[in-house]
Amino acid sequence: MIQYKPTLHPSTEIKGKIMRDTFLNRFVAEEKNLAFLNATMWGPNGIRQSEELASHFAITKDMKILDLGCGMGLSSLYLAQEYGAEVFATDLYADPTQNHENFQSLGIADKIIPMMLDATQPLPFAKSYFDVIFSVGAYNMFGDNEEMLAKIIPYLKKGGYIAVAFPGLKYEFGDNVPKEMQSFWNEPLVAKTVRGIEWWKDLFSKAVGIEIITISEQACHDIAWKEYLVSRDPNNEEEKWDLDMMAAEGGKYFNTIQLVAKVI
Repeated sequence: MIQYKPTLHPSTEIKGKIMRDTFLNRFVAEEKNLAFLNATMWGPNGIRQSEELASHFAITKDMKILDLGCGMGLSSLYLAQEYGAEVFATDLYADPTQNHENFQSLGIADKIIPMMLDATQPLPFAKSYFDVIFSVGAYNMFGDNEEMLAKIIPYLKKGGYIAVAFPGLKYEFGDNVPKEMQSFWNEPLVAKTVRGIEWWKDLFSKAVGIEIITISEQACHDIAWKEYLVSRDPNNEEEKWDLDMMAAEGGKYFNTIQLVAKVI
């Protein structure tokens, strides 16, 4: 299997500027961290996506952050290690014990509380407890409805932020799914949750108690996907599905949508 190397994409574009001294570049400069990244990506490079998403608002070390759908913890480790924030690393499918051991190996276990959590169920937290609800690569899987926003907003302090980034479309397919994408759109969850920017803007605009600060395509979309795909095993059926889908898509249809909203 080909492994992602940090020299493949040595810079990140954030807010129109080329940033070479990024957290990601510093992190993967250590061989053990590079191996950890390759082993724990469940989708497009979550550290790179988190770095761009977080550039749109201020994070401080005294904040409490709920990381929804953290997977193997790449977004959580970024938030804890870069900012020193206290992070609740939650996911329905990742093993919290394994995540805790990973955070221990990185020396950040004291800043991260790993939990198994189903975001669609009642949350075990006090209201107005968090400064930020953060989600990279997962929110579209459970948040494609008005009920989810109404449910999670009360857990944020006034002035707090919802910051999410997830797979999206450059335009809505509607009933005209491109021929090369039809076999992948037969997967109901893909057709239901991969939508365009205007669809998501409309959904968040309906929510009471927040205002959208920014919604846009992530500049790191192509790089983050390449870094993920180059570390996948074509002999693994699940990983091959991603490889085949992105080969069929060929850069024509997908983007990564990022959205930041503030509690008012």
